Amino acid sequence: MSKTTVQPAIVERAAQPYVAFRETATMQTMDQPARRFPVLFGWLGAQGIAPAGAPFYKYDVIDMARELIVEAGVPVASEPEVPAEMVAGVLPGGRYVSVTHVGHPDQLVDVVRAMLVWADEQGLTWDKTDTPDGEAWGCRLEIYETNPQEEPDMNKWETELAFRLAD
Repeated sequence: MSKTTVQPAIVERAAQPYVAFRETATMQTMDQPARRFPVLFGWLGAQGIAPAGAPFYKYDVIDMARELIVEAGVPVASEPEVPAEMVAGVLPGGRYVSVTHVGHPDQLVDVVRAMLVWADEQGLTWDKTDTPDGEAWGCRLEIYETNPQEEPDMNKWETELAFRLAD
């Protein structure tokens, strides 16, 4: 892992309601779901709903060679009614492997790879199922702790990866 990445740790996360936009992307278009964050924050503001944490990508299905189903989401205090083009749900509680990376988002592919190897070396089992469409994850999060409007230097951005373990 890069020098700015801490060692992975197993953490307990509580269940967390959220709202999101679900999109299909490829590895080349992974930045596209993020364009929905301003719309999402605008909708939350119009409803008088405060975010309960940092925005995130939730990877529902991953086939790196073809496409990924991704939710661009924001945690909230309770699950609201949402328009048809949005989704509301609850991130499941449980044990997660977590690592925080400080650096450019382009480095996350290598951080994820190292995290997966670390978990394999520890004998850990992910909350995921292989399907014809790819790996279906119970909860695989990329949490964007840095507000780009406050810190424009992408090399200083902090991103937490939190992948749920099987029970």
